[in-house]
Amino acid sequence: MNAQTQKISIDGPAGVLEALWDAPAGLDAQEHRGTAVIAHPHPLFGGTMDNKVVQTVARAFVQAGWCAVRFNFRGVGSSQGSYDEGRGELDDMLTVVQSHAPSGPLSLAGFSFGAFVAGAAAVRLLAQRDIEHLVLVGAAASRFNLEEVPVSLRPRTLLVHGEVDDTVPLSAVMDWARPQNLPVTVFPGCSHFFHGQLPLLRQVICGGIAAHRATATT
Repeated sequence: MNAQTQKISIDGPAGVLEALWDAPAGLDAQEHRGTAVIAHPHPLFGGTMDNKVVQTVARAFVQAGWCAVRFNFRGVGSSQGSYDEGRGELDDMLTVVQSHAPSGPLSLAGFSFGAFVAGAAAVRLLAQRDIEHLVLVGAAASRFNLEEVPVSLRPRTLLVHGEVDDTVPLSAVMDWARPQNLPVTVFPGCSHFFHGQLPLLRQVICGGIAAHRATATT
């Protein structure tokens, strides 16, 4: 399913945030399954909402009938503010949710540092509302203190990692996931940025979304 992409601006806690709204082409607003908010990799190491993995995650949600919001954290691109070691970035993501997905079905996703932020956002939001899907790609388990996924959300969490990730070792993600009984989908021979594997990543995420939805309706 093709996407219609629109540039948007969001009033964030440290100034205006730059964002992109991807919507399934040919569907009326009432036909959308919900809104997915997607967080990008580390701001100090070139992470932006235009990262290819982030784009792939957004396309997967759009293909599944969801709208997707990608945004630049504070200090990235045209977003105002400066890097805040994850604290302010969490506030940014929560603000995007409140601005563009205040009600209705919500999914959260992130890549690398963005997975750390998305996981923290899920913990905060789940006390107030349901979350349909949590997608964590290349989660930065060796670099940040990732929060445990709430028990009720674990059946709807997709955790994807590359076998030969040299930025975040697979062993670190396994050590984080093991006590939670969280399955890890491993891409054989794949690096942190999923070079040459983006079509497969899109397919796996689409399949995960469909599987979680099927489970919820049975």
